[in-house]
Amino acid sequence: MATRAQALPVGRLLAFTTAGFLAIMTETMPAGLLPQIGHGLGIGEALAGQMLTLYAIGSVVAAIPVIAATRSWNRRLLLLLAIGGLFVFNSVTALSTQVAVTLAARFVAGMAAGVVWGLLAGYARRLAPAHLQGRALAIAGIGQPIALALGVPLGAWLGALFDWRAVFWIMSAVALLLLAWIRFGIPDHPGQGRAARLPVTRVAALPGIAPVLIVLLLWITGHNILYTYIAPFLAIAAPNVRVDVVLLLFGLAACGGIWGVGLLVDRQLRVTLLVSLTGFAASALILAVAAPSSLLVLAGVVAWGLTFGGAPTLLQTALAEAAGEHADVAQSILVTVFNLAVAAGGIVGGLLVDHGQPLWLPWAVLVLAVAALAAARTIRQWRKGHEQ
Repeated sequence: MATRAQALPVGRLLAFTTAGFLAIMTETMPAGLLPQIGHGLGIGEALAGQMLTLYAIGSVVAAIPVIAATRSWNRRLLLLLAIGGLFVFNSVTALSTQVAVTLAARFVAGMAAGVVWGLLAGYARRLAPAHLQGRALAIAGIGQPIALALGVPLGAWLGALFDWRAVFWIMSAVALLLLAWIRFGIPDHPGQGRAARLPVTRVAALPGIAPVLIVLLLWITGHNILYTYIAPFLAIAAPNVRVDVVLLLFGLAACGGIWGVGLLVDRQLRVTLLVSLTGFAASALILAVAAPSSLLVLAGVVAWGLTFGGAPTLLQTALAEAAGEHADVAQSILVTVFNLAVAAGGIVGGLLVDHGQPLWLPWAVLVLAVAALAAARTIRQWRKGHEQ
């Protein structure tokens, strides 16, 4: 029977699951509330949609400088401040009647979310014994696909039940409860001593970091090319299939993917990464040739979710293995590259859709998936036990 020191602290890790869930829900919920937000603030839906854009920009600009500047801080204090930022600025959004104030609040909330994402991976790994750190990361990361699957429909449902301001109050209440959970239920960990700190550029140059970031950029860009524009793709490839059903199916499959990766990542990181990328490429190929078969499209979506769901866990684990004691700074770089890849996917996918070629979307995904697979094969910085 495992001793307490050897066991996985699931209860504590679920606080990090909730933190990731909260950060993503705060980002995506407005997408299901744009008509109500626009009406409430007296603006068009396009301007209301910039609430999502500014949140993402906030995450990009804050992650690296804030994590780098606070490396000496105790980890729990910094996480509490970041979750506190989500509480405060969700509350400001709920109260605001001015467009400028609302957009500014969303930008700062995004900065807080960037810090949350920069902290979660390293903190979760510190709570677990060495042989279970990948599984700990999988548990902490499962809040992301759940929020991505439920964020927009749940926001729309709550907005219809109450109003859009109440939705932000609900998110503030979740943040407040999470603050208490972290403060009284999560052990603190010290920051990094001055002698051990490396400049961000030195961390980025550590062996093994660049290949992981290249895989991340290619994989996340490819995913978002199709995920962002799933509606126009389905309108041609499978017009009888509802978008919300596909997104829910993808989210459930992604949760299954995380579960599977969590079982394997601590023993077979390299093999699991390569198999996941191969499966992801295969799912893109299925979707590329699926039209007009709805069943084939749905099969491709399930394969897509299963093979992509564990991507953040795999990439964060690989990066942490390469970065060692500099994992928090490396994770902040990952957060920045991740968000840039999301934006790149939106741009590339948008160009294809604007040129009337939504059926080309999965082909573009396939090209990037194959490139990511080739890059992943070059990664050699694995902890002992991951070389196979």
